[in-house]
Amino acid sequence: MDVTADGSENYVIGVDYGTLSGRAVVVRVRDGKELGSGVFDYPHAVITEALPADVAGAAGGTAARLPGEWALQVPNDYRDVLRHAVPAAIADAGIDPAAVVGIATDFTACTMVPVKADGTPLNEVPGFANRPHAYVKLWRHHAAQGQADRINALAAELGESWLPRYGGLISSEWEFAKGLQLLEEDPGAYAEMDHWVEAADWIVWQLCGNYVRNACTAGYKGIYQDGRYPSDDFLAALNPQFKNFVSAKLDHAIGRLGDAAGYLTAEAAAWTGLPEGIAVAVGNVDAHVTAPAAKAVEPGQLVAIMGTSTCHVMNGAELREVPGMCGVVDGGIMEGLWGYEAGQSGVGDIFGWFTKYGVPPEYHQAAAEAGKGIHEYLTELASGQAIGQHGLIALDWHSGNRSVLVDHELSGIVVGQTLATRPEDIYRALLEATAFGTRTIVEAFRDSGVPVKEFIVAGGLLKNKLLMQIYSDVTGLQLSTIGSAQGPALGSAIHAAVAAGKYADVRAASEAMGAAPGAVYTPIPENVAAYDALFREYRTLHDYFGRGTNEVMHRLKAIQRSSTQSLPDESLNSVSLTAEEVSA
Repeated sequence: MDVTADGSENYVIGVDYGTLSGRAVVVRVRDGKELGSGVFDYPHAVITEALPADVAGAAGGTAARLPGEWALQVPNDYRDVLRHAVPAAIADAGIDPAAVVGIATDFTACTMVPVKADGTPLNEVPGFANRPHAYVKLWRHHAAQGQADRINALAAELGESWLPRYGGLISSEWEFAKGLQLLEEDPGAYAEMDHWVEAADWIVWQLCGNYVRNACTAGYKGIYQDGRYPSDDFLAALNPQFKNFVSAKLDHAIGRLGDAAGYLTAEAAAWTGLPEGIAVAVGNVDAHVTAPAAKAVEPGQLVAIMGTSTCHVMNGAELREVPGMCGVVDGGIMEGLWGYEAGQSGVGDIFGWFTKYGVPPEYHQAAAEAGKGIHEYLTELASGQAIGQHGLIALDWHSGNRSVLVDHELSGIVVGQTLATRPEDIYRALLEATAFGTRTIVEAFRDSGVPVKEFIVAGGLLKNKLLMQIYSDVTGLQLSTIGSAQGPALGSAIHAAVAAGKYADVRAASEAMGAAPGAVYTPIPENVAAYDALFREYRTLHDYFGRGTNEVMHRLKAIQRSSTQSLPDESLNSVSLTAEEVSA
């Protein structure tokens, strides 16, 4: 099934849409060999301060200033990935495009696009280019925390059966909270919007002309459980104008993972250089699609996709309620198993932020003189330290906490700094903090009857050997890395092969096309003991600031919002960390 009638090879394309760029990989159907790749950086990156003048000002308007906790993107940047990264990958592979039989995509979730009935993004509709709510709300848009709090409080009060499936809390990152924010802050844009679409589904719509809602994001981010969404009565209790949100804006045909959503249109064929009519797989999420790429399709195999953030996914044979999880969905990763998801909202983003704003020029100069990147240089300095030598404990909440507290009003902190503290000390403490956050998640799984048996890492951060050893030592688990630099794109390619009919199902395609393990890290007993002591201190801070009655971080966020509302309304340039800055 993996070659044509004349014996020539078949190929598939996997496209991974990340936070800062899109990556396309050409993969051989027969064995999963990656033959070529292409990357396209989003021209507008992540918009956090003001709408980009070249888009918002195109119709003569001004670039609107954004409040805090906003994170937007420009949907046409996603189309440009198809126009640039896919042809580049084909050229890099040196294959005949006619031999490509399918394409599949994955996306960061929950990334939401307000669109018209024909799929046109709202920011491209005349009169809406300078309205922030008309743009893509990226996964790390956390400005809907107030709406999420109301959803959680009402669901708990009413005893909604779906709430325990999400660890007892709905995130501000998800579809309903962001949709409610849109309604309440820009009702005109809400009324103009015909569909509230996950970017994972919107890009598939662009490729094949069909809008198919994927089962993964519907279950994990859209509160779709046991064949239904929250009721109209529940939504009306949040806001009477929100009553018909599901039926009017959200509900749509749901496609099974690995199925074909449709076939490549002539327009998309012109963008990509691929043959018109090839299979386009149902959309998926970057983390979940990586599990088959890592051959982690059995219960207990935890895959951590580590990049700007980290998403932890794992299959389980039974349904369990795990506090603070992003969700548990029947078939959410693999057909016939319960797919569990947890996550950390900031990991590589934290390291990148620190190197950009917390490291003095002389360190950057020394790194350049040594022919090293700043992350490599700081890692080398930090590697020479004994565990605990820096005297610091950090909380990895610079972008809020996704699991297990599900609270994006929380913020980062470093305890123990003195006049002797150096940048490499803080850098190592931040690396350790993210490992402590992962251990908190692993223990939540274990304590809920979903034990982690294997720990597999994918994503851009796996190349940092110090970081990987820290994670192994902190969790006490043997850690293996995926033998692919493009795990999500490979996972998408596996789904493309299934959608094209080259394998019976995702499990069979994973066995044939999944990547072999890369480097393996084994916990060092004395390091495990040392980190146990530090982890106890981490949990003390974790519970003090994240649980109970302490509200200092929430009060600081409220003060911040209040103060920014009084600033002048001049336009600011959008800022974002580059891929280099978040790669440790």
